[in-house]
Amino acid sequence: MDYDVIVVGAGNAALAASVSAREAGAKRVLVLEKAPQEQRGGNTHFSGGLLRFAFGDVRDLQRLVPHAEEEWPGFTAGVEAYPEQAFLDDLMRMTSGRTDRELAEILISRSYETVCWMHEVGKIPMEPAVSLGAVRVDGVLKWPTGAIIRAVHEGVGLSRHWFATAEAVGVEIRYDHGATGLIQDAKGRVTGVLVRSPDGLRRFRAGAVVLGAGGFEANMAWRARYLGRPWDHAKVRGTRHNQGDGLRMALDIGALPSGQWTGCHATPISADAPDYGKRELTDKTNRLSYPYGVMLNLEGKRFVDEAADHQFYTYAKYGGMILNQAGSLVYQIFDGKVLHLLEPRYATSTPYQADTLDELLTQLKLDPRQAACTLAAYNEAAGHGAFVPGVLDGMHTEGLEIPKSNWAQKLDTPPFVAYPVTGGITFTFGGLKVNERAQALGTDWRPIPGLFVCGEMVGGLFHYNYPGGTGLVSGAVFGRAAGASAAGA
Repeated sequence: MDYDVIVVGAGNAALAASVSAREAGAKRVLVLEKAPQEQRGGNTHFSGGLLRFAFGDVRDLQRLVPHAEEEWPGFTAGVEAYPEQAFLDDLMRMTSGRTDRELAEILISRSYETVCWMHEVGKIPMEPAVSLGAVRVDGVLKWPTGAIIRAVHEGVGLSRHWFATAEAVGVEIRYDHGATGLIQDAKGRVTGVLVRSPDGLRRFRAGAVVLGAGGFEANMAWRARYLGRPWDHAKVRGTRHNQGDGLRMALDIGALPSGQWTGCHATPISADAPDYGKRELTDKTNRLSYPYGVMLNLEGKRFVDEAADHQFYTYAKYGGMILNQAGSLVYQIFDGKVLHLLEPRYATSTPYQADTLDELLTQLKLDPRQAACTLAAYNEAAGHGAFVPGVLDGMHTEGLEIPKSNWAQKLDTPPFVAYPVTGGITFTFGGLKVNERAQALGTDWRPIPGLFVCGEMVGGLFHYNYPGGTGLVSGAVFGRAAGASAAGA
């Protein structure tokens, strides 16, 4: 046997699994990364590093960010508790009740301790996620519930520190090594991996294998097969290497599919974003301040309640809705009153700008007459209530077929700006059925001996929508479980 545990993939979940396997006593742990070293890290590198987890009191966060109040005055006063029931309620609401209840309860009940484990064992430095969601109101930082903490330097820092920790604890990492198949013995136990390496095809033997190779979001053919049109031409927010290899290998030996294979995590991104994630841009193409403005499609019409909830509860769903608009293009329109509230990522592109709405509309590739009517009707209906950024303020429209439920100010203050936006795919929801030990189940509903699964490959947690920050924590929770289970297999 070459190794005690082989981990396929090198993102957050896979590296958590490798560190956990070493912590649990596995002496020889190998990580196989299909990408070259300069492209390592999967989708983790492109993420915002946000970590959603349950906690009972702001004092619980001191374990992660002990100096937060000193560095960000007003931090403590603005943090609301996020108990496990609130997390579960959010997940149930986002998924229309379809989340796998057993997996959801594992994720939520282990979320806080796992994030602390990432910080203390994984050596991941943490910070308040100020630029992602916080808004200062009367000297107090207001936060979307549960979305408070992120890794320092976002996904770039999270990935870099995981690699450093894995190497420090003795995990071997091989780049340009793409797994192509699983090896089984006569009893059906997974005993190794077939690998395409720079030296040709190789076989690596192990006591157990952990699959943490991501979803199929970068695979155009699979997107067309499972998600349908127009997902085959969606821009990919993250790595080009997530082609569904791990899923294919597991399905080939009889693993049980689970979750919403027709669903995915999407997000509004700049229409000028590249077809695949650009490493230096990471997540900076995201455009998530739409609750403070209005979105128009090419027909010049609104198509969604921009402020039905905080952006972290709507963006994964709205990204798909945007992609399905004509031309997969919409415009986010803001007036001068809210420009200071736009998240810093908007600075990575230059908007259209004008002193009047009519002048602005003539610059855009939409029906200007219909758009002018839409905005006039919106302004007539808007302004009911008091505008309070950072909290669901109930400032709403009245009389519109598609309402705006919060932050519904009139667009009446120049300059007026418009950002062209499309929908980008982040990760796919379809995956494999696992149990509480992160063992892969077969189509006979029994565990496949020697095979464990984590990260985007875990199916059943997410359907239709997604609470922002849950993916990285889910990856770490099931990665930690998979590594420990594999070490004892």
